[in-house]
Order: sequence, then C-alpha cells, then structure tokens
Amino acid sequence: MAGQADESRGETLNKYEAMIIFPDTFSDEQLDGAISKIRAEVEKVGGEVESAIRLGRRNFARELQKTQAGQYVVISFDLAPDQVDPLKGNLRFNDEIFRMQIFRAPEKEEIAQEEVKTEAETTENA
Repeated sequence: MAGQADESRGETLNKYEAMIIFPDTFSDEQLDGAISKIRAEVEKVGGEVESAIRLGRRNFARELQKTQAGQYVVISFDLAPDQVDPLKGNLRFNDEIFRMQIFRAPEKEEIAQEEVKTEAETTENA
C-alpha cells in the first residue's frame, strides 16, 4: 500500500520524516517555537504532522559552518507526493533551521517484512 487516500482532495498521502538540525544555542522555548513553525508549514501545504521527536544535542562528525553540534528533531508527517518540493522550498527560507533532510518513511508492512527476513537469516546462520 503506497499511502492513504485523502478524501477531501482525492490524493494519496505518503508518510515522510524530516530530520532537522537546529542551532545548539536554542533554548527549549526557541526549539518549541521553531517546531511549531514547521508544523504550520506542513499543514499549509496540506500535510498532517503525526509526531515530533526531539533527539537532543548531538556533536557533528566534523565542524560545519564553525559549529560543533546541533539539536536534532525528527518530524513524522503525511503529505501528498507533489507537495514535498513546495514544503522544502518553504523551509529553505527558515533561518532557524541549520540543516534539513526529508525522506519517505517506510510503511509498517515493509518494516515487519524486513524484521521477518532478518530473523530468518539469523536462524539460518545459527
């Protein structure tokens, strides 16, 4: 199953995840505000945010733009495939975002099938 149907617009919505890095200097209030702005952008292009998970402060493997670390957040949302590029364009102008990557999230059935394959391979090798 590729996604769920949005009856109001007749489009199929896919599940996406956005890994977003915010500046390390952000306070909790600033981070909450930035996440709220991203939620609003997703909803503006017809998406629906499922969750926003804070992964906390992480050090970078190498210095980026004279910065050593950032605050990582993963936002899961449903969105029509043709709205991903407009969303990226809108977020590109957000000065609060240090780095961003949006990718299609695997469906739950796909994850379950991969787990079964991994278990079968482990059993065969034992």
